[in-house]
Amino acid sequence: MKIVTWNINGIRTFGGGIKKALDSLGADIICVQETKVTRDLLDERTAIVDGYNSYFSFSRGRSGYSGVATYCKDSATPSAAEEGLTGLLTNHEGAVGSYGDQTEFCSEELRLLDNEGRAVITQHRIMCSEKEQTVTVINVYCPRADPEKPERKQFKLQFYKLLQSRAEAILKDGSHVIVLGDVNTSHRQIDNCDPSDNDEFEENPGRKWLNAFLHSGGEEGEMREEEPNEESAVTSSETIRGGKFVDTFRSFHPTRTSAFTCWCTLTGARQTNYGTRIDYVFADCLLAKEQFVAADIMPEVEGSDHCPVWGHLSCSLLPSSKPPPLCTRFLPEFAGRQQKLSRFLVKVDRKSTPSEQRDELPGSQEEEERRENLNPPGAGNVSGKKRSLTSDSVAPKGKKTKTVKTSSNPKGSLLSFFKPKLTNAVPSNEAPLKHCEKKLAEVTSSQNSRKASPVTSSAPEDTELVSDASLQLRTSSTTEESHKQMATKPSTPHPTAGHPEAKKGAPSVFWKSVFHGPPPPPTCKIHGEPCVLRTVKKEGPNVGKQFFVCARPQGHASNPEARCNFFTWVEKGK
Repeated sequence: MKIVTWNINGIRTFGGGIKKALDSLGADIICVQETKVTRDLLDERTAIVDGYNSYFSFSRGRSGYSGVATYCKDSATPSAAEEGLTGLLTNHEGAVGSYGDQTEFCSEELRLLDNEGRAVITQHRIMCSEKEQTVTVINVYCPRADPEKPERKQFKLQFYKLLQSRAEAILKDGSHVIVLGDVNTSHRQIDNCDPSDNDEFEENPGRKWLNAFLHSGGEEGEMREEEPNEESAVTSSETIRGGKFVDTFRSFHPTRTSAFTCWCTLTGARQTNYGTRIDYVFADCLLAKEQFVAADIMPEVEGSDHCPVWGHLSCSLLPSSKPPPLCTRFLPEFAGRQQKLSRFLVKVDRKSTPSEQRDELPGSQEEEERRENLNPPGAGNVSGKKRSLTSDSVAPKGKKTKTVKTSSNPKGSLLSFFKPKLTNAVPSNEAPLKHCEKKLAEVTSSQNSRKASPVTSSAPEDTELVSDASLQLRTSSTTEESHKQMATKPSTPHPTAGHPEAKKGAPSVFWKSVFHGPPPPPTCKIHGEPCVLRTVKKEGPNVGKQFFVCARPQGHASNPEARCNFFTWVEKGK
């Protein structure tokens, strides 16, 4: 039996075909996190894969956010499946059960903890030493503690407590348990590319929870294939802890360094392996000791900012004859059953503001994802203003009104400022001047057409056009000066098609004079290479400001191939 967990950072990671991606992992049970798909966006191609049965958990508050899914081969069909950790989302037979003591959580807390689509539980029958047993797989995507939102730190710790309570309750009721997924906390210093001070690192609440959740010492040493060396101090100073679960990767590789599963893609940190290990396969101590034969990470698999993690067990799976009701193939939209109209209607609270919506379900992902999923502030007010303006400007029936655009509030494209204005009726004393402008436009257009022609422009044609325009100029004494300027224009030599200026064209010269483009990048002091331009996207006093940094990928300070600490702001007006 082989099991895999992978934070895929969006179900669209499987661009080459989801079946091909699942088959390439070569596992019986594949647990993915951060699918970023809600039920209304789940298509049949993703939900129903030939040779697999799938189980999804969706975010109920935001679209394109969170979500987990478990794909099981038909030969590993579970006997029970359930969405969430609390049991509140289970309204069907075939649930896993064993909810444990939830008295320390209020009902609203339990609802919110399961509202973001962060857990799917499947229960399987296995054959171990000719004895049939059960193993329960808890696929989780634990919340991220946003440093700017203190309430999310508490939410993360509450999720940890609920996860531990549920896992231990299932274990107590006689089933083996595997907890796997993105836990969003690196356990030890060896699991982090750049750990902070020892005391501060160990004082992290997430690490304290992992220390209590995981068993350390004793039976675990019997599983290790690598002997600890004198340089490693991973477990030497630690006391034996009585947690009920084991980190299977560390059981087989207790001293391996730089074994990371997550990297920052924005800084190119994967190139220098500057990351953290936050994706795990945890198993109860007895199962880890008796059945696990190998566990490892797969950093060579790309397509996400995380890599897959796998575990190999010696036991064999006994498939259920029929998938449990939670299986996606039984959803009405995929089962061919008649659906109700209410299925397509969503209740919207128009009184709630965007800020209230954010407070109700705060985000735990990156800043860019939060912006994508939030409506623009005041979007509804804009449409209301447009309607009121339209109703006020309606003219009475039978009367025609002339709309006059004033220069106080110009609108339209930038090119409209450089186009000649056309009017149907002009005063008589301005007619000759307008006619002159029209002739002048014809002169310009004829010159431009000759620029595009390979033949050199001829002087007689230009003279004829100008003399025709000058006849109109003589009708008004106020335009004599303009006529003199036009008369001298033919004397200026026109560039030929082969001339560099002709190739470049007047428009490009004009726009280059208006827009100067980005400033030239400086060179970093250490590598002497051109820097890259970045923009601050994090909310705060510097949001929107631009700066230059070294173009190399992020890495440890001791790595000469990594980014140096060069930094400079882009000065205003440049």
